[in-house]
Order: sequence, then structure tokens, then C-alpha cells
Amino acid sequence: MPIIEGKISLRTRLFLAMVILVFTACIMILVATYFQYDSESESYNQFRMERKEKQLFSQINYLVKRNKLYPIILNDWSTHANDFESVRSILNVDYSIFDLNGNPLYTNFLPLKIIANNYKIEKRIIDLIGSNPSKRYIENNTDEIGRFQSSYSYLSDSSGDPYAILFFPYFEDVSFSENELNTFLQSLYQIYLLMMVIAIGIAYFISKYVTRSLETLRLQINSTGLLKKNEKIHLSNPSREIDSLVKSYNKMIDDLEKSAEKLAKTEREQAWQEMAKQVAHEIKNPLTPMRLSIQNFQRRYEKSSNEINKINVDEFSNLLIEQIDVMSNVATAFSDFATLPKAKLKPCNIVEVTRRATEIFEYENIIFNSNADKVIYPLDRTQWIRVMTNLIQNGLQSVNSNKKAKINIKMKNHPDKISILVSDNGSGVDPNLKNKIFEPMFTTKTKGMGLGLGIVKKIIEIHKGRISYKSENKTGTTFTIELPKNKTK
Repeated sequence: MPIIEGKISLRTRLFLAMVILVFTACIMILVATYFQYDSESESYNQFRMERKEKQLFSQINYLVKRNKLYPIILNDWSTHANDFESVRSILNVDYSIFDLNGNPLYTNFLPLKIIANNYKIEKRIIDLIGSNPSKRYIENNTDEIGRFQSSYSYLSDSSGDPYAILFFPYFEDVSFSENELNTFLQSLYQIYLLMMVIAIGIAYFISKYVTRSLETLRLQINSTGLLKKNEKIHLSNPSREIDSLVKSYNKMIDDLEKSAEKLAKTEREQAWQEMAKQVAHEIKNPLTPMRLSIQNFQRRYEKSSNEINKINVDEFSNLLIEQIDVMSNVATAFSDFATLPKAKLKPCNIVEVTRRATEIFEYENIIFNSNADKVIYPLDRTQWIRVMTNLIQNGLQSVNSNKKAKINIKMKNHPDKISILVSDNGSGVDPNLKNKIFEPMFTTKTKGMGLGLGIVKKIIEIHKGRISYKSENKTGTTFTIELPKNKTK
């Protein structure tokens, strides 16, 4: 496997990674197997201990009841020591019995700590038995014969009152589980050896196959550029991982094209804004002196005795002033588009503001509906009224003169957003022009500068919202505004 300029190649790294992964998995399975067997052994011994203890309870309670050893009298218990010894022989267990103060009643096996305490149970252990809800206390001990568990529990009569303490030592039997574990591990070692050999061969071929596809990806990525048409990658029968990389690359190409389009759009908008500033400046500067000059010229002829000349001058002057006003409006529109003031967002009742915007038009077929009477939303009141009046005006102008215009405005308050639908019954938008409708200087009307919808979109984007539309030819157009609640402050 190649190593280039002191660096391990990707192919070698993949090969080593897969081999190490298989080896690590084998080790982890071995460790997990060991702990699983250990846990099963512990559960088995715990179950065995509880089963033996229950058998002891049953036999001892039977002897106590049969021989009437309760209330406890030490001499009576000594008399029946052979009965308790027979229980030990039958169940093949060691045990001892103490009274509630820890004094021995019957002893068969005692740990060194009890012997060292004058054959009595420590008061600490008696207190622990009484404080435990199960009335049982277990501790681990180590003696000269090895490790074992000591179980201390109450012996109770038929009414549930304790009359003695049972000491039951339990020595774990691990011989069966150890033999079974050793046999299983020997078989596992042989299987893992075969698995490692197979894994090495598979890792070699996979690393070779993967790197071949990655080389194709590398060459294609190197040739990718922002200002060029990038080709997508198409591989035959790629692996799932490589296919995922190819899809990610192809998605990146799509995103790159979208980013390039957005960049071009932003550059166009900036160019329009610069042009709008220049046009507004160049037009407005001479308009005021022109208007004043014409008005002065008009006043000179007001005292003229020639009525014909006076009428002609008035008509000519009014015509010029009217055209100057038109040019002034054009310059103002360009200026507004180029220097849209910064939005001053304040909490407003958007329902009320929208309703008042519709009332500006004295037209009976403008209908406003809302599913809420009051919705507080951060708005620039002036800019929002401008949005609504632009959309309503646009809808009214789209209707032919031989048809009665109808404008429907529906506002819906959702948990995560506010939606406003503005519908008209106009002639609709030509599908071939749908990508240009929000561009500045685009219009399908015979009058206007084509800046209205561009300004509308700009204001809505300032409010972190978005606008879209649906249109059917000869039927009408519906503009949809969505204002997210979770993106505004």
C-alpha cells in the first residue's frame, strides 16, 4: 500500500482502520462475554442463596412449632440440637441461630468475627437487621476457608413477630460457570482468528474500491468554480457511503448555483439602487428652478390684455408644470427605492393597521377578514401601510376597465407565523414573467415605474418575512405574505 512523501495514504488508513475496528470489536466482545458470564454467575448464586435460605426458614419454623421452642428457653434448644443438625445434613448447608440479643441458640458454623465476639452477633449487625425494611442484612466475609457471604435475617412466627436471628453463610459455586466460560472462549478464539483473516482480505479490497471512487470526486471538486457551469457527478453502482458523498457534492453544486444567482441578484439590486440614486439626483436638481421659471413666465402674462395669448400661456404653463410633477414623482419613487428608511419596529396590532390601510381606498369591494381581532407584532407602521396600499393598488390596476374589481384580504394568526393573503380578480400574471415580477423597473401596466412590488418585497424582508404569489391567467392573482413569530424581536 502506497505511502507518499512520508504520509500514509487514505487507502492504507482505511485498511488499517477497518482491521483495527474488527480487532477492537473482537476484544470488546470478549470483555462483554466475560462480564456477562460473571453477571449470570452472580445472579445464579444469589438465586441459589435465597432458595436455600427459604428452605432453612421453612424447616426451622417447622421444628420450632413442633417442639414448642417459642418463647425461647436455651435449655429447650440445646435438647433439640440433633433436630437442627439433621436439617443441616438434609439441606447440605451450614447455619447458626441466635436469639434477638445475639446470643447463640444453635451453632454449626461461625465466622471468626462472631467467635472473637464471644460467639455473639455484634450489636451493629442486630441494629442493621432491624433498620432494613426486608429485615435482612448481607455482608461479604473472608475467612481461612475463603470468601463467602453472611446473611443475617429474622425468624418470625405465624403472626410475623421475630423470635430469633438466622445466620446463613453462603459459599459461591463458580466451578460450573468457569468451565463453561473457558470452553466458550476457546471456541471464540478460533472463530475470531478466522474472522481476522477474512476481515483483512475484505478491508484490502474495500479500501481499494473506495479510494478509486474518491479519486473521481477529488478531480471533480478541483474543477469546481463559482463563475462557471459545474457538472454533476454520476457514478455507476457506487457504495452507500460514496453515493452519499456524490449526492452531497451534487447538492453543493445546486446550492452553489443558487448562491451565484443570489449574488447576481444582489449585484443587480445594488446597481439599480445606485442608478436610482443617480436618476433621482439628476432629475430633481433642475425640476425646482424649471417650475419656478415657468410660474414666473406665467405671472408675466397674467396682466396681458391679450386674452388669447394669456389662455395659450396658461395652457402651456400648466402642461409643463404637470409634466414636471410627473418627473418629480418619478424621481421620488426612485429615491424611495434606493434609500428606503430603516424600519422602526414597534409592537403594533397588525390587524388594526392592516384594516386602516384598506380604508384608505374608498372602494366597497375591498374586503378584509381576520381570524383574530388583535395580534401584537413588531412593525414599522408606515412601511406596513405602504406594503398593503401597494398590493391593493396593484390589484385594482390589474382589473380590466370593463370588469368590477374585487380585492379580498385574509389574515390568519398561526402559532408560529402570521399569514396575509391579498387576492384580486384581475387578468393574472403571464407564466413567462413570473421570475421578474419582484424585480425593479418591471411592470405590465401602462403607467407607473415598476418599483412597487420591489419595494414591497424589500420591506417584507426587512421584517424577516417572505412574499410569494399564485396566479391564474384571466382569473386573478393571490399574494401571500408570511411573517414568522420566532424570528422577530
